[in-house]
Amino acid sequence: MAIRSFLAFEIPDEIKETVLSIYKGLKESELDIRWVREENIHLTVVFMGNVQEKDIDAIEKEVKKVCSKYAPFRIKVKGAGVFSNLRNARVLWIGVKGDIERMSYFRNSLQKKLKPFGIKEESRSFSPHLTVGRFRKGFNDPKRLKELIEKFKDIESSEVILKELSLFKSDLRPDGAVYTKLNSWPINGKK
Repeated sequence: MAIRSFLAFEIPDEIKETVLSIYKGLKESELDIRWVREENIHLTVVFMGNVQEKDIDAIEKEVKKVCSKYAPFRIKVKGAGVFSNLRNARVLWIGVKGDIERMSYFRNSLQKKLKPFGIKEESRSFSPHLTVGRFRKGFNDPKRLKELIEKFKDIESSEVILKELSLFKSDLRPDGAVYTKLNSWPINGKK
């Protein structure tokens, strides 16, 4: 049986207030967006997609090895933005700043260890963010979107340290995805 899954950092309590403040401010815009549930906002490191249940133990061992090599990551959240651009917006996100280059190496190390399990390596460079919404097909209001993003560009959280990576299962339901934490590992190395 396949499990839809991903590796992510949960949002530390110290910055949740800032994250929710930006999130709620964005929601007030009344844009035509499918909003991510508050409790589902997280920092994805690797989206694994469907993995075989029989491979989970082996995957967990590989993830644990990588986590044991890296030191915790310092981050803060700042502002908001969109993928891919204002004219063709698909995803609305809250920005993440901090140990991004090192986190990118961490993501790449994880992907190399996961490749034997049929998990595709992401070809795009790592751009950490907190997805808060997905635009419905046909959305095209770049002016309004630019004004919204400008409104939040200077909102910034304090710095926090990410010390634990988690494996989540994602069950897609008509009323939105439900995430279940399956395991987590300390980030406690030197890299």
